[in-house]
Amino acid sequence: MVKVSDLIAEFLKEKEIEVVFGIIGSANSHIFDSINKLGYTKIINTHHEQAAVMAMGAYYRASGKLSATIVTAGGGASNCITGVVSNWADSIPGIIISGNESSVYIKEQEYLRMYGTQGFNIAKMVKDVTKYSHCLLDEKDTQSELEKCYNISNSGRKGPVLLDIPFDIQGKQTPIRQWAKGVESVNFNVNESNYIIEQINNSKKPLILGGHGIRLSGAKNKFQELINATGIPTTLTWSGIDLLESNNDNFYGRFGLYGQRASNFIVQNCDLLIVLGSRLALPQTGYDFDQFVREGKIIIIDIDTPQFPLDKVDKYFKTDCKDTISSLITKLDEINSIDSDWKKYCNKIRTEYPWIDKEHAHNTHYTNSYQFMDKLSNHLKENHIIVTDMGTALLSGHQAIKLKPNQTMFTSLGLGEMGYGLAGALGAAMACPTKDVLCLNCDGGIMMNLQELHTIIENGLNVKIIIFNNDGYLMIKHTQKMLFKGNYVSVDKGTGIGLPNFSKLLPAFGYNYFSLSHNKVTDQTINTFLNHDGPAVLEVFMDPEQGFLPKVKGVKKEDNTILAPPIEDMSPLVSKEQLENSMLVKLSNKSDQIKR
Repeated sequence: MVKVSDLIAEFLKEKEIEVVFGIIGSANSHIFDSINKLGYTKIINTHHEQAAVMAMGAYYRASGKLSATIVTAGGGASNCITGVVSNWADSIPGIIISGNESSVYIKEQEYLRMYGTQGFNIAKMVKDVTKYSHCLLDEKDTQSELEKCYNISNSGRKGPVLLDIPFDIQGKQTPIRQWAKGVESVNFNVNESNYIIEQINNSKKPLILGGHGIRLSGAKNKFQELINATGIPTTLTWSGIDLLESNNDNFYGRFGLYGQRASNFIVQNCDLLIVLGSRLALPQTGYDFDQFVREGKIIIIDIDTPQFPLDKVDKYFKTDCKDTISSLITKLDEINSIDSDWKKYCNKIRTEYPWIDKEHAHNTHYTNSYQFMDKLSNHLKENHIIVTDMGTALLSGHQAIKLKPNQTMFTSLGLGEMGYGLAGALGAAMACPTKDVLCLNCDGGIMMNLQELHTIIENGLNVKIIIFNNDGYLMIKHTQKMLFKGNYVSVDKGTGIGLPNFSKLLPAFGYNYFSLSHNKVTDQTINTFLNHDGPAVLEVFMDPEQGFLPKVKGVKKEDNTILAPPIEDMSPLVSKEQLENSMLVKLSNKSDQIKR
């Protein structure tokens, strides 16, 4: 016989879960005590439960190793929900174990809104945003439920699970047996790879789109092997941003509403789009699905149903893309060489539309964030991990950064919650303590999880932080310009969003402070900041009204009504003549209607 909380600690050791995140409370104190006594798993004590669950997911993103979060009852459980939804949206596995009131209250008072002192049904509350959630009311089920959580979280389309364990159950004795093994796998039919090869060989303008599913399936290296061997032009989603190095000859950028202009042109002019591990969400395809790859075939290989309408897809294979890629690699000699005219077109477009263009010029007083990111890329180490928050950090980061082969970059893209950056950097640094971690943040976003600045310091983690100071919420300023004629509300200091003096606040936490407060991005400042021995922050002061360009946005028609253009028609708009010269397929009728 073994105490339930001791069994939980043994489970973590059995599954080689070396790090868990959480906050102690009365309702989970047995579990904390058992983990500490066993001495295998390190507990990282965060200062908010949402940050603990975000860090748990980032730990997996950075290392591919599973982690867990331990939260208490009441507010501890409810606080974790944002992190749960974030990992659910991005298919990130992890196990959340919550303490709760004693089982007698749950059994006798489950019909009440609250039970015991601060109990509520957290398992029911997160049912729709976890792969599995369960309240453990019989101690004899502990071992099987832990195994079930582990297997479900890691199988198929991955995601978080939650096991709620009442306080009295944690202290009870239960039988123990040998741990079960195994996670279900998905098999790929070789006939499906034959179909894909046939379509490639019949195509004149094939394009591969790499997404997040490639990383989740552990197929990054195989994906690179496939692309380098076939020479098929390739574009990436933001969530798959680090699957190929930016200077790879076959890489043609990141596409979408906030994509790179050249990449959008190439996507729209292909005659075959092979989608590996992406759900083709609206931020990628644009607002009008009929306009996306309108003269080409689309083949999707993903482990779950895509967001893109299946009636507009020529073939959808519901399978693990790692199996697909592996099968294709065994048949490389059957794949024809890529048409030289198509490669010439892709190279021409890539040259004509660079990532940093005239719209990214510095203004008189401020640093342009795109220019800054371009310069910063040259200073990052070969194995740097870059974690971004939202706003400027997200947009400038993903549109302008140049990544090297062994660098890792991620953020929360499904939920897109402000505050992810610090928690994500914390998780990444715990997962990869020998690597440098850079957190790209903003003056607004960093406030959402500011308390984790100290968690990073307390654990001596190798994290540097960049804060883009744009006086509040820059993306919402642009929204208010578009919808309300620039009538600002709750977006900057003048309209009620007061932000602290970071030059005083960050040193109080223990960070060395650097700043760029002019329009000259100096290599020396960046180099000194990145190579500072110890925690450091660089505050980059940018134009409080700077645009995020290029982007696909609503534009005026000749009659002054608003039209959603296809993704090749990005703002700032190019002339109709230039647009036609950049297209191989017929111009969209929507582009004909735009007032330029």
